[in-house]
Amino acid sequence: MTSITVEPCTIALFGALGDLALRKLFPALYQLDRAGLLHAETRILALARETGEPSSHLSAIDEHLRRHVPAREIDEVAMQRFMARVDYLTMDFLQAEDYAALADKLGRVERLIAYFATPASVYGAICAGLAQTGLTDVTRVVLEKPIGHDLASSRKVNDAVALHFPENRIYRIDHYLGKETVQNLIALRFANSLFETQWNQHHISHVEITVAEQVGIEGRWGYFDEAGQLRDMIQNHLLQLLCLIAMDPPSDLSADSIRDEKVKVLKALAPITVEQLGQQVVRGQYIAGSILGKTVPGYLEEDNANAQSDTETFVALRAEIRNWRWSGVPFYLRTGKRMPQKLSQIVIHFKEPPHYIFAPEQRPIISNRLIIRLQPDEGISLQVMTKDQGLDKGMQLRSRPLQLSFSDTYRSSRIPDAYERLVLEVMKGNQNLFVRKDEIEYAWRWCDQLIAGWQRQGDSPKPYAAGSWGPVASIALITRDGRSWYGDL
Repeated sequence: MTSITVEPCTIALFGALGDLALRKLFPALYQLDRAGLLHAETRILALARETGEPSSHLSAIDEHLRRHVPAREIDEVAMQRFMARVDYLTMDFLQAEDYAALADKLGRVERLIAYFATPASVYGAICAGLAQTGLTDVTRVVLEKPIGHDLASSRKVNDAVALHFPENRIYRIDHYLGKETVQNLIALRFANSLFETQWNQHHISHVEITVAEQVGIEGRWGYFDEAGQLRDMIQNHLLQLLCLIAMDPPSDLSADSIRDEKVKVLKALAPITVEQLGQQVVRGQYIAGSILGKTVPGYLEEDNANAQSDTETFVALRAEIRNWRWSGVPFYLRTGKRMPQKLSQIVIHFKEPPHYIFAPEQRPIISNRLIIRLQPDEGISLQVMTKDQGLDKGMQLRSRPLQLSFSDTYRSSRIPDAYERLVLEVMKGNQNLFVRKDEIEYAWRWCDQLIAGWQRQGDSPKPYAAGSWGPVASIALITRDGRSWYGDL
């Protein structure tokens, strides 16, 4: 068992009976306990509006744990130890008087982590309620995305939180930043001169970032139809990946040094004007199709759907970063629902050698690519050119990978879920993996201009069949530059 590396704390989980808490947060906390990373005195207070006996809610938490934790990872001793840490309190987060009961339940605490697994609209009320308990000086607050639906609303939410908590005690979650491969981006780039010396416009042709989902909206119609794929995925996950790929070396590994460099990338993103939208951005909305041999409905046919909705479920775009390192290098981003497979990957395409000496017919295959897979199989692959084997092959070339698969390489180690790492870092007080307020604002500012452009144009999303890689226009977006999306079948 791992030795204890964090001090004891109390975790107050607001929205403890919601999908996020039951599916991700409680399993993450259980895994930390099973690994010996929770102090013996750490306790968890589950807070939700549901009334009734606490024991029935604790039983529901236990049931969901057993459903969402793989059976091979359920240790009955660890499970009982973990559930003994958990208590339940019924609370209305908007009622100031309920925070007195919370203070009584908490008693005297030296370290409180307040995790908001709730809509952002109540963050301000929760912070105000926590302030009246007199515990703000010992509290770190964890905010889930989305924080607002545009720049103005995100500022309103962040300002409401900032009334009671300084920036160094605010932890804004983007769970992609907790993924093992995303963490490896910094090590891969800055610990290997092989890559960092080539990481610029002199050697890189273009970059692709794809985050594809097989699922539809999974019963989240009300939320998703208000947000859309741009707000739900581009504004946070994909732009965060873009920043980590494109940022300059930080002065050190401190949280602010890393986040300062990410902000510089966001500030350098070239705006996309209304006149450029048609050439640089594609919106799509899935219609009925087939995935894994099963017929699935279109977006407008989902349960509780508004048949007149023009919300996008797919976005592809061509972004440019106006700085010395990336001048002239396009970044192609795409994300969508009801794609052929679940896939998150970054592909770095290196430029061809300036002088070509091999057979002319082989020239199209000459390419070095660095492929960074975030899911489903986390790992890193470098495509290199080698000579084919055999006396009769001459100087025939072939492309083969130098590959690092985390699951194959570290067979004895379980790859932690992103939330496990993020919760642990909050307990340690380390903000490296969390998003600063100005990052959110610059990301919203860039996305808001795209949304405003669509509204001015009256642009409607283009249909694409579920199970396809998006609208035909998204293929044209990249082929217009003489390129193609990597790996599309």
